[in-house]
Amino acid sequence: MRVAVLGAGGTIAPAIVRDLAESDEVEELLLLDIDLGRAQAVAERHAGGRARALRADARAEPEAEGSLVRALDGVGVLVNSASYRVNLDAMAACLRAGCHYLDLGGLYWMTELQLELDRQFERDGLLALLGMGSAPGKTNLMARMAARELGDEIASIQVAAAGRDLDPPDGFSVPYALQTLLDEITMQPVVLRGGSPEHIDPLSEGGLVDFGDPIGGAETIYTLHSELRTFGASFGCREASFRLGLSPELLSVLRELTTASDEDVHRKAVEALPPSANTVSVHVVDAATNGRAVRVRAVTEPMAEWGLGGGIVSTATPAAAAVRMLARGAITERGVLPPEGCVAPDVLFAELEPRGCRVEIEAAAAVPGDMAS
Repeated sequence: MRVAVLGAGGTIAPAIVRDLAESDEVEELLLLDIDLGRAQAVAERHAGGRARALRADARAEPEAEGSLVRALDGVGVLVNSASYRVNLDAMAACLRAGCHYLDLGGLYWMTELQLELDRQFERDGLLALLGMGSAPGKTNLMARMAARELGDEIASIQVAAAGRDLDPPDGFSVPYALQTLLDEITMQPVVLRGGSPEHIDPLSEGGLVDFGDPIGGAETIYTLHSELRTFGASFGCREASFRLGLSPELLSVLRELTTASDEDVHRKAVEALPPSANTVSVHVVDAATNGRAVRVRAVTEPMAEWGLGGGIVSTATPAAAAVRMLARGAITERGVLPPEGCVAPDVLFAELEPRGCRVEIEAAAAVPGDMAS
């Protein structure tokens, strides 16, 4: 299968490219970015001679030079690792080009708009897989594993995520796009209460979550996330939330930036140092029903042979694994779907194990829903 990666010069793309370059299912890699130089640098460093870079703009007119539609000619699937703001543009390009689509998330509101394209993708025999990163992505499939363990319609699903840089650079650093982080903490989070979505205040405290080794306990905040858009329909749960456990230092800087000008935010983003290759990522899904509960926990550690940290690898490798599964025919559904609607958890996590991710399932004490008030 010919695979294109949009936003190839970004933070997450290098790990996607490295993973796909080592995949037998991939015949050719096209690295697409509005900045050709950045895409070429990723190709040279991470693709092992198996990729070529092209300049492509998701928002350009279809017939324009450098448009995404033209770049997708003959491509089987597009992995969109660019800003979630171009998700709809990228999906439109895939429909015109006749290729499958996959992204890393839509921050709830974009996911809602994307789901409206379901009939068009199904009509054309195409799959648009929404949010196939770590969170959303792995977390959706961890919830599916929890549902299987409980064997009933789940009453409550609480998702939490945290990452830490064990060898942080000397200066300001962010785990992924700064503007996306700011969107997460400034837009009103959505939680499920009584089966209905409800908006709560940005930066609402989520309490202490025990993420286990190597992070341990961490204070969390509720943030806006795509999982909450699909969990109700997928699992029948009436209570659900997403909490993020940022380091206190990073959260402090982000709080200051919430009142900064666009120019100051852009300058801070340009100045931000990349995370080290020694980051770890932990996700936990706590599900409960009828007095029983289960916790599913996933830990992603650095991939030393790639020179990339677990924070980046955690988001990148589920997307690459889904591409391989699609190429092998292990994903057969068509339309616009979340991960829990078409990806087999056991197959996915078997793909992720040699890429630094381990998943654990254990019974837990059932507790009432812990929604923010």
